[in-house]
Amino acid sequence: MKIAVFSAQPYDRQFLDAANAAEGHELHYFDAALGPESVGLAAGYQAVCIFVNDVANAGVLEALKAGGTGLVALRCTGFNNVDLAAAARIGIKVVRVVSYSPNSVAEHAVALLLAVNRKVHRAYNRTRDSNFALDGLMGFDLHGKTAAVVGTGKIGRVFARIMVGFGCNVIGYDPFPSEEFEALGARYVGAGEIGANADIISLHCPLSPENHHIVNAERLARLKRGALLVNTSRGGLVDTEAAIEALKSGQLGGLALDVYEQEGGLFFRDLSSTIVTDDVLQRLVAFPNVIVTGHQAFFTREAIGTISETTLRSASEFEKKAPLSNEIKA
Repeated sequence: MKIAVFSAQPYDRQFLDAANAAEGHELHYFDAALGPESVGLAAGYQAVCIFVNDVANAGVLEALKAGGTGLVALRCTGFNNVDLAAAARIGIKVVRVVSYSPNSVAEHAVALLLAVNRKVHRAYNRTRDSNFALDGLMGFDLHGKTAAVVGTGKIGRVFARIMVGFGCNVIGYDPFPSEEFEALGARYVGAGEIGANADIISLHCPLSPENHHIVNAERLARLKRGALLVNTSRGGLVDTEAAIEALKSGQLGGLALDVYEQEGGLFFRDLSSTIVTDDVLQRLVAFPNVIVTGHQAFFTREAIGTISETTLRSASEFEKKAPLSNEIKA
C-alpha cells in the first residue's frame, strides 16, 4: 500500500524503513507537515502517516478523501490535531500508537525536573566558561517533598514510581483513578489540594477541550509558592503567558517544558541560523529557572522502534480490511 509520510525526519525514515521490512508497504517521505497547503502531496496515496504538529482538520480530511486516502495513521499517542467527527463523517479511518514506551517520557520528565531544580543547565554553561562559582545554583532535596502527578495513565504511573523511589510523597489527580497508582503508595486528591501542597507538579494528561489551559492564571495563583512545574504532555495544557507572569512574581519557582503551545513551525526544525520571531518563547527561555527541550521526551530507540512497528502494522490491518487494533473513533 502507498503511504505518504509527512513531517518525516531522518530518524523516521531509518526506523520506518526497518519496520517496513516485515510489512512491505510503499513509503514516500515528505519533509513538509500535513496541512491545507501541503495536502495535495497526498493525492493517490491510500494512507497518510502524520505526527503531532501536522494538521488534519475537516478541510484537510476532505481533500485527503478526494485524493483517495482512506487511512490517517498517527505515529504518536495524542490525536488532538485530527477532527475525528469529520473523519467519521467522510469515511476515513484514524489509528494511533496507543502505547510505545511510557518509560521514555516519564524518564525525560524526571530529567527535566532534576535539571531545573539543581540548575544543571546553568552549571553546564558556567563551567564551559571556567566559572565554577556556586552562587545561584542551589536547589532542594526531592526526598520528603510532595510530587503531584496530573494524569495517572501509563506515563504518569511510571513517573510516580520514580518519585516514590526518590522518597517523595506522591499525590495524583485523574478523573479515572488507577488502582496501580494507589498500589505504589500514592493517593488521589482534589485539584485544590495539589495546588496547595505540591512542591512538584508534572503533567501527564492528553490535550482536550476540557483541559486546555488546565494550568492557568487562577490555578497558578493557588500553587504553593515556589513550586516547580513540568510538562512533557501537550503544550496547550499550560497558559504560557500566565506561566510567565507567575515566574516573574516568584509564585512559580521553575518551569520545565518539553512541549509548547505554539510549537508548530518551530520544533523539529533547525532554526539556529534564523531569527525566531515567537516573542513568548523567547521570553520563556530568557528565565534562568526555565528549561525547554524540543518535544524529545519520546525520543528513545525503544520508543521510535515501537512507534514505527505499530504504525505500519495498523496500515497492514487496513490494507487487509481486518479490524483496526488501534483505531480512534469519534
